[in-house]
Amino acid sequence: MVSINAAVNPKFKQLSQKQICNEKTVYAENYGCAANIFDFEILIKQLSNAGYCLTNNVNLANIILINTCGVKKPTEDRIIGRLQKLSEAKKPLIITGCLPRINPKAILKAAPDFSVSLDPHNVDKILEAARLAENGEKRRIFTSKKPILKLTLERATLKPPIEIILVSEGCAGSCSYCCVRFARGALFSYPKETVVQSLSQAIRNGIKEIWLTSQDTGAYGLDIHTNLAELLRECCKVEGKFFIRVGMMNPNHVLPIIDELIDVYRDEKIFKFLHLPVQSGDNLILKQMNRGYSVEDYLTIVHKFREKIPEITLSTDIICGFPGETEDNFQRTLNLVRQVKPDIVNISRFFPRPNTSAEKMKRIEVSTVKERSTLLFHLIKKLTYERNQKWVGWEGETLIDERGKGQSWIGRNFSYKPIVVKDDRNLLGKFVKVKVTKSFSTYLEAEVVNI
Repeated sequence: MVSINAAVNPKFKQLSQKQICNEKTVYAENYGCAANIFDFEILIKQLSNAGYCLTNNVNLANIILINTCGVKKPTEDRIIGRLQKLSEAKKPLIITGCLPRINPKAILKAAPDFSVSLDPHNVDKILEAARLAENGEKRRIFTSKKPILKLTLERATLKPPIEIILVSEGCAGSCSYCCVRFARGALFSYPKETVVQSLSQAIRNGIKEIWLTSQDTGAYGLDIHTNLAELLRECCKVEGKFFIRVGMMNPNHVLPIIDELIDVYRDEKIFKFLHLPVQSGDNLILKQMNRGYSVEDYLTIVHKFREKIPEITLSTDIICGFPGETEDNFQRTLNLVRQVKPDIVNISRFFPRPNTSAEKMKRIEVSTVKERSTLLFHLIKKLTYERNQKWVGWEGETLIDERGKGQSWIGRNFSYKPIVVKDDRNLLGKFVKVKVTKSFSTYLEAEVVNI
């Protein structure tokens, strides 16, 4: 999870330590997934439109804004530590995001004098929250069970040339370990026309990379009689040169539309990138997780995608040490990883989350969980390096979408492979022809051939 300080974006009015602003100032941080960044962009844009300056110095701020995440315990701990630290500034504190719904007790303990909290369904109330905070309000809580159509709200673009588009809110599942559904609610898909319109506007504004995201992108449309493949097909009709990155999809929602999905995935505007979390290589553990699919289902999806799109980049998620996971269960996970050879694996150690059924399950020894995650890490590092070795010598077009360290840039090719190039020119947002010269376990290195 990455903290984003909004004040680094040059499009917003900012203050240095020596500057004075007659308008009110905000210090802001964001934590969490792409959906959280999307929400954060709404919050920041509304504040900016209302005349607030953004500062990267807490001491210059009239208001502190923290957009929180609560999906994992380590992330929550980090945010709670920040809330404690920022509370010492004795300034109005607005807390937004998932944590106010997931663990309000932890927030109250860390920052008992916070001003206002907004859950993810109330991002449109940030100006009201700011007014209340400035007037000295304490512990005012905004919460709602009904989502709003966020795509109709103005947003900042904090990751140019990338724009994040939330296609749905909430979840159609009920995983035994997950608390995000408590914060985001049941599945609420945005109208297909609204998503396409938002994408079209982004492309007209010069955006080159679109992230279609959700808590489970594969579930899109289940509540409005459409599906993700139909949405992607309409998105690909938009004129312009750009890439679409499809967000995480749970296997049980991919299976019913797999042939249709693979067909549209072959469009040149879609990154050949599949984020398909497996979580465990053992069917008993998957059942205890209430994931709604089997290992065999997962393998079917992977094999079908790779058969039709051999160069697809496969990303997956695995939880180590879920309650009841035996050594045999874990070995099956290792065997699955060896068999599938994913390109990216996000490893999480199990931590119980509030109000989930897994919270009541008997936990495995911490030392055992740590040992298993270490074994998995080393296996993945070896396999991903071997997978990336195959790209050495590849030559082709890459979209530069991120600044690297020093005079380096990070781009993505058609398979969403991260490629690092060194160049003293400003390449951000440009399509550059490169040749891969070296591989590592998490990225490729290349030289610029042509711009």
